[in-house]
Amino acid sequence: MSHTRSERIEALGRVIDTLEILREKCPWDAKQTNESLRPNSIEEVYELADALMADDVANIRKELGDVLLHILFYSKIADEQGRFDIADVADALNAKLIFRHPHVFGDTKADDEKQVLENWEKIKLREKGGNRTVLSGVPKALPALIKAFRIQEKAANVGFDWQDRGQVWDKVREEMAEVEQAAAHESQARLEAEFGDLLFSVVNAARLYGVNPDTALEHTNAKFISRFGHIEQVAAERGVSVADLSLDEMEAAWQEAKKLEK
Repeated sequence: MSHTRSERIEALGRVIDTLEILREKCPWDAKQTNESLRPNSIEEVYELADALMADDVANIRKELGDVLLHILFYSKIADEQGRFDIADVADALNAKLIFRHPHVFGDTKADDEKQVLENWEKIKLREKGGNRTVLSGVPKALPALIKAFRIQEKAANVGFDWQDRGQVWDKVREEMAEVEQAAAHESQARLEAEFGDLLFSVVNAARLYGVNPDTALEHTNAKFISRFGHIEQVAAERGVSVADLSLDEMEAAWQEAKKLEK
């Protein structure tokens, strides 16, 4: 269902009005601070990510609402402190969108997505008067897998990348050999470092072939959970726990689960 522009603005206005009433009259809402809301905000973003992965339209709508509430809540707190309000947030976002899209709102040319991304990195460096580094825009709190992907993206956008993506496989094989060597002869700290290098190179390979490694791994996680759930079901049907099954029995149930997927 699509709403008119005025209906959308009115709907957002109602939420803002409701939040203001809650902030004044609800004991829980009234006591919230940036610090107290932060953990909940992180949880809400992950819940939205789950809904997006499942392509659950009803849940996506719900979780987007929860995320929107937190955006409005932080803006309301800032307004109470005389710092800024939601209008300032929206105006700053609009100005940034226009500034970062000169190929749409200006004279810069960008014929494909790669050129757009390259332009973005150059523009973002100029936004802070040249004081920012290329990688400073990657949040420190990002999960390591996503952080590795974003680091590599940003470096590639300023030209630090493989000339031929096929070259990355030599690097993956090199790192794998170093892991094997460390596993046999080195300390635990050295083994950890080599595993890190291997994972970083695999993330790089995924990026070069147009695969988001976090999304790929999450699909594999879901697949594993589903197949292992089938093993648990087989065990339950036999009146035993999973631990009571032999490895051969688990493998047979696993293969059965794979066939059921097709």
